[in-house]
Parts: sequence; structure tokens; C-alpha cells
Amino acid sequence: MCDQWKEEFEYAVQVARAAGAVIRKAGECEIKVQTKSCAVDLVTQTDDRVEKIIIGSLKEQFGEGTHCFIGEESVSKGKPCVFTDKPTWIIDPVDGTTNFVHGFPFVAVSIAFAVNKKLEFGVVYSCIEDKMYKARKGHGAFCDDEQIQVSDVKDINKSIIISEHGTDRSPEKVSKIFSTMQKILRIPVHGLRGSGTAATNMCLVACGASEAFFEIGIHCWDIAAGVVIVREAGGILLDVDGGEFDLMSRRMVSANNKTIADRIIKEIEIFEVVRDDAEI
Repeated sequence: MCDQWKEEFEYAVQVARAAGAVIRKAGECEIKVQTKSCAVDLVTQTDDRVEKIIIGSLKEQFGEGTHCFIGEESVSKGKPCVFTDKPTWIIDPVDGTTNFVHGFPFVAVSIAFAVNKKLEFGVVYSCIEDKMYKARKGHGAFCDDEQIQVSDVKDINKSIIISEHGTDRSPEKVSKIFSTMQKILRIPVHGLRGSGTAATNMCLVACGASEAFFEIGIHCWDIAAGVVIVREAGGILLDVDGGEFDLMSRRMVSANNKTIADRIIKEIEIFEVVRDDAEI
């Protein structure tokens, strides 16, 4: 029986590792920084170069025109974010660019693959740590070759929760983000954390180091690979309003179980963001 998408999955692992090596080497050299949407939304030449390497490698391996691509840097340059039923790669070449610029040691390559708008596998290579997180639908989640699973904590008071503050620094959004964090800290929880990379945050939930990660304002390329890894590790994904998770909505709660997720959702102050697939 054909093991569907196995070849694509194994190649994605190879490509992610090779991309991570490029990022590590670039981190040893001068880093030239530009901005995208605002002064704190950073991009480097490495982001662009690594995305081109990843997409070029995939096209060469599987044939030009056979697959679709959603890449962070391509979208930032004006390419539409179109999610169809066709085989689609969703790529964040350098998740944690601000970390990369500052030498903060959490930077990840994130590669996901979807067919019929359903995520089939995800690969997250935390390249400074040299940890390869990976999962295929129905095959479990792994860190390197060791299977991982979410924690069994159900008591919110015994949890570590992860969140990020994003790049939109408008007073209204900043106020709601930090109000939410304050309310969660006052539950109380054991701690509130953030690695600076959504892909890594999701992997920390998947391996049981944290009970949940939530954020409003993330993008599909930040979390697509992590979604598969969390699910295959036994976790769940929800919208921040408690509804069904939507990859393009830019709103997400990932958690070890519904008890923890529901408790966090009670405290989240929701604000509006533009969907990734919105018409420009």
C-alpha cells in the first residue's frame, strides 16, 4: 500500500535542516536588517534567501507547476495568499527574525504541506538548538527520533502558558494583549512565557513543556507546521472565541486539552485582525 506523502515529508525534513544550516552560518556574519509593515516587523536578506532556497528545492524535486506555495516573504512582497485544494506548501523560512537579528537563540524553519486545504504534515527545525520537530497526520509527533506528547496537566493553576505580543503596537491592541496576560497571570498560572517564534512555541506545547500557546495576529506560515505537530502529539486547536480553528483567521489557541484551552479563552480580550486570505 502506498504511504501517501511520505516522500514529500522526508524531503521537507532534509530541506528544513539544510535551510537551518544556512541560517546558522548567516548568524555568524553581518546581518542586514530591513522592515516590513512597521519599525518592529523585521526582515533580513537571510529570510529572502532561505525562502528561495526552500521553494527552489521543492520545485526541483517535485516538478515546476505541480505544487502551490504560500511563503511569508513572497506574501510580504505582494503575492496573494491563496489557499486552494491543490497540494500546497506553507513556509516560514526564518520564524523568529527579531530573535535572529539579536542573537536570541530561538529561530525556526517551518514547513507545512496541505492537500484539499487539510494539513498533511509539518516540520519545524529549531536550528540554533538543533532540534527537529516533525509530524505526519496519523503517524505521531517527534522531536528528532523521539516521540513526543502533550502534558497531562488539567489544573490551570499548574500550567505554563505561552503567548506573544506581535508587531502591531497600536495602543488599543497593546492594551488588550497585556490585559489578557495580566488576567491569565492572576488565575494564577505557574508562568507566562514566549520564545519569540510561534512555531517553536507550538512545539513546546507538543512536547509537554507548556500547556498552551495562544495569539491573535499570527499568520498561517507561523503556525501551519506546528498545527500538525500539536495535533499528532495529542493536543487541540481552537479559535480564541472557542470555535473551530481556522488556519487563515490569524487567531489561535493550541493546548494540551480542552479544559486548559477553555479556561484561557475566558480571559482573552479579542481584537480584529485582517485574515491572511482576505482580498487585497
